[in-house]
Order: sequence, then structure tokens, then C-alpha cells
Amino acid sequence: MTTTQRTLTPEMVAKIEALAPRYPNRRALTLPALHIVNDALRYVPLEAVVEVAELLGLAPAEVQDTLSFYQFFPQDKPSGETRAWVCRSVSCALRGGEEVLEQICHAAGIAPYGTTADGSLTVEPAECLGACDFAPCMLAGKTLHKNLTKESAEAFVREARARATKRS
Repeated sequence: MTTTQRTLTPEMVAKIEALAPRYPNRRALTLPALHIVNDALRYVPLEAVVEVAELLGLAPAEVQDTLSFYQFFPQDKPSGETRAWVCRSVSCALRGGEEVLEQICHAAGIAPYGTTADGSLTVEPAECLGACDFAPCMLAGKTLHKNLTKESAEAFVREARARATKRS
């Protein structure tokens, strides 16, 4: 008898199950479950989609539909330890958002949507972060970086790499 390697850990399953009482049905747990998987793995591989579907009593296609609707969930490979979205809405663009995006990518040695070789940072453009008062801005993890400049963009990349080095 062979055992199949599971993508969802018992901890992930426990977190998903702990949320169940908050929702009217198992289908409503789909998005929170995907967030739990993504937080743990930094992406949601197809195996996890199948396991989430099994856990929630859904077809894998239903979970995949939810996952693919949102830009938030990478599926082919893990994102960097820090995932940064640089806003390029009109407000941010008018205040130098495109230049900030270019500077961050240049400092990190990647193109937009890329991940640094050390896995410390993934940089992606975002259509709008809803923080026009602080343009140009970037959401890195759960931290909103406001009124960015080329200098603060470079400092952000240095700090992200330093955090990753400390964890290594």
C-alpha cells in the first residue's frame, strides 16, 4: 500500500475547518481556503485545488474557477517571500508610478511579474490599490508603502533582500 503525498498540511486543513462556522455553506469557504493555502505555500498548485475541492465537497473546476478569477493566486510556482504590487492607476502614473515600478524591478534585477533568484521578492503591477491619496504607492505583503520615490523603491528592495538573508 502506498501513501499519497498531500499538499494540504493538517494545519492548513484545521485552519480551513475552523472557519466553517462563519460561513453559510462549504462553497463559501473556497476563497478563504485558497488564501490559507497561498499564505502557507506562496502559491496554489493544482494538487491543492483538488484537495481543497475534496475537503469542501466541490468539483475541482469550481475551486479552479474561483482561483482563476483573482490575480492574487499564482499557480505555476511560488511567489517571492515578499510579493509587491506597484500601483499603476492614473493617480499613481501621474505621480511617477511607472518609474517606481521600473526602479524596483531594476534594483531587484527582474522584470515585472518576476521573482528574484533568491526568492525574496516578486514584483507585479497592479491596476489600482485604492490609495490615490498616497500616490505612487505599493502594497508589499500587507503593508502599504506610500508616496514612493526612486530612492524609497531601492530601499524597499534592499530591505526585502536583507529580511530574506536573515531567514536563510
